[in-house]
Amino acid sequence: MTGAATAQAALQDHFAYCLQVLGGVTAASRRLGIDERALRRFVNGEREISPRLMRDTAEALRQLAADATAAQEQIAGMLNET
Repeated sequence: MTGAATAQAALQDHFAYCLQVLGGVTAASRRLGIDERALRRFVNGEREISPRLMRDTAEALRQLAADATAAQEQIAGMLNET
């Protein structure tokens, strides 16, 4: 495998991991506003993963982390009040 092919395979693997962190292909599709089939094509290497797609994915992950933190803080607040 060439260096470029290895880098592309690593990017595909990491992108697939990010989709799982976002809750799977269906949830990631909703968060990113991209068709599920297109996401699968990116993961399978049928379509090239652009820097913009990776930036959008990073932003979706940041938002998910913020949402999770807010939910956790709300739970902590509820438990402290009882």
